[in-house]
Amino acid sequence: MASAVKTLGLSPPPPSCFGLNLEKRVHSRYQIRCLAGGDSSSTAALSSDSVKVNGAVHGVISAVEEERKRAVLDSGNGHVSSGFEEEKLETLWDDGYGSETVKDYLDYAKDVIRPDGGPVRWFTPISCGPHLRDSPVLLFLPGMDGLGLGLILHHKSLGKVFDVRCMHIPVQDRTPFEELVEWVEETVRAEHSLSPNKPIYLVGDSFGGCLALAVAARNPKIDLVVILANPATSFGRSQLQPLLPWLEALPDELHATVPYLLSFVMGDPMKMATVDINNMLPPSKYFEQLAANLTSLLPRLSGLADIIPKETLLWKLKLLKTAAAYANSRLHAVKAEVLVLASGKDNMLPSRDEALRLRRTLQNCKVRYFKDNGHTILLEDSVNLLTIIKGTNTYRRSRNHDYVMDYVPLSMYEFEQAVERNGWFRNFAGAAMFSTTEDGKIVRGLSGVPEEGPVLLVGYHMLLGLELSSLVEEFLRVKNIMVRGIAHPTLFSHIVESEVEEFSLSDYLRLYGAVPVSASNLFKLFKTKSHVLLYPGGAREALHRKGEEYKLFWPDQPEFVRMAARFGATIVPFGVVGEDDIAELVLDYDDLMKIPVWADRIISDNKKYEAFNVRAGMTGEVANQALYFPGLLPKFPGRLYYLFGKPIQTKGREEMLKDREEARKLYLQIKSGVETNMSYLLKKRNEDPYRGILDRTLYRVFHAPMDQEKRSPSMKNTAELFEIIVATRRP
Repeated sequence: MASAVKTLGLSPPPPSCFGLNLEKRVHSRYQIRCLAGGDSSSTAALSSDSVKVNGAVHGVISAVEEERKRAVLDSGNGHVSSGFEEEKLETLWDDGYGSETVKDYLDYAKDVIRPDGGPVRWFTPISCGPHLRDSPVLLFLPGMDGLGLGLILHHKSLGKVFDVRCMHIPVQDRTPFEELVEWVEETVRAEHSLSPNKPIYLVGDSFGGCLALAVAARNPKIDLVVILANPATSFGRSQLQPLLPWLEALPDELHATVPYLLSFVMGDPMKMATVDINNMLPPSKYFEQLAANLTSLLPRLSGLADIIPKETLLWKLKLLKTAAAYANSRLHAVKAEVLVLASGKDNMLPSRDEALRLRRTLQNCKVRYFKDNGHTILLEDSVNLLTIIKGTNTYRRSRNHDYVMDYVPLSMYEFEQAVERNGWFRNFAGAAMFSTTEDGKIVRGLSGVPEEGPVLLVGYHMLLGLELSSLVEEFLRVKNIMVRGIAHPTLFSHIVESEVEEFSLSDYLRLYGAVPVSASNLFKLFKTKSHVLLYPGGAREALHRKGEEYKLFWPDQPEFVRMAARFGATIVPFGVVGEDDIAELVLDYDDLMKIPVWADRIISDNKKYEAFNVRAGMTGEVANQALYFPGLLPKFPGRLYYLFGKPIQTKGREEMLKDREEARKLYLQIKSGVETNMSYLLKKRNEDPYRGILDRTLYRVFHAPMDQEKRSPSMKNTAELFEIIVATRRP
């Protein structure tokens, strides 16, 4: 038998397809890796010999696993095969989002809908590429089209961290819903038997959502992660219900108009057309490219009549009705982890209401709401599925999520989106950063901070963490380093999650690599040679009272020094000032506790947070970590200033720092360094001619264009076009 999976890499030979009838060949531009293909040397399209079905699935999956094992070693010489990547993803990697669009979906559809006499099957698109070793399996269950191309925008990104397989239901296939459930179920059970400690991901789009829930209900003991995109479990309340009799009576000659109508009901053409357009383009260029995309997209919609001919449409609508009833009757049995993506402009299903119903009904369910998207949410702009999976803490490679080992680095697309979204604050704050070299010289930028980890950045936590976004962004932009923040565990709990937004604060923290504070997480970060950001003052410092700006609230015990020394980490104390230039604290904790309604709310909220108290048992101000939101008023802004002090080496001092007194001395040295850095910045900022936003804005208007051209590409498209000049040694 031919190879169960042809690991062809990214440069496959010319595509061909061989069906059971070898005289019938179908050529396809849509390249895939097939299961049990008919020609071991070619790239096959969706053909009847590309998969063993139903009872033979287990054998095929077993063969897939054998191929995986053989692919690890190259000819027995111990070298890793190029088919699977051993190394981790780099920070700011290319996730390929937008490299393929709905136009490609419609073009590829013309090829894959050609009848070949084949049954339902799995396929892996070549664009998914080789995935990292130990990646979990992701099974995509398609919507009403049945093509399996619904993840086309996400193939490259998902293919890096998942073993992706897409389900294809041929246009003429009439397999009943229960048989489809059994077919998927056999694959799930086969994969589970091969890797019982790894989760299996089921991504269900619309109709596929019903299929995913049905499989999950029938297999409560298998570790499943179910991701539902506008699931069709609400089909009984669908706007399409009254259309069923009308569609049945519609003459064949007029059916060609139905797909056009459905395309506007099921998705948002504008959202589909903007997927590959850079939002940073000038307005004239943006709308020019948008017009070109719409012009090329709309004529392709005629192909929908071939994807869903009249008989198939009527069958699929009846199948949807059966699927919704089947899944809804078994929701109580679903034990899987579930994530629901709901659209606010779904003209086909009441998806938002359904998402809230599922959250109330299912035992372990999260919801993310996209108010501006339509039914075909996975084919529309601004919905990067991998980003959502990462942000919602849904990605894991074992039964329990590991914040350190399961972290997927930030991609370039995600960073660009964050830079665009955070542009107003960047301009508002105008952050100026400085660092100290080994000889004690203060220089502009971050060149004084070591690039080789592990590195521990220890500093002052500004009011509400105002300094965080600029700090993390600068390390990414200048050094291509992801700074992993140690954060309060409450920020990762369901208490602060918002299910009426696309992304909550917790989602952003996870996406940017923050981890809950714990000794085990700090240990793992040091072991992986990460750059770690630590605020010993914690919540007490970030929620300080009036008159406490730039005052440290650190515990008496050196909580981190000895662990840093164990791994030979370099410790960099840093100071940051400027919160008093940006916001005025008008209502602090003491003020709010004098207001009866607010006091009751703070007390009630903090009772919920007791389980996350990281300073339990401590005394003094550092233990007073009540969580609340203070009253602030924005100021006519100045700017933020950062100074990273001289690096402190612990390598070679491990034995000495085992002594508690020696560790305490180093701890006090670090604390003193942070305070000295802030004192220095408070004095020097008075010499900055661009401290005010008006001066900075005028500078940008008259000097930024030429200045940008002189800078390196990494400096372009940022607001950091002006710095105070400080090139002096610390006294």
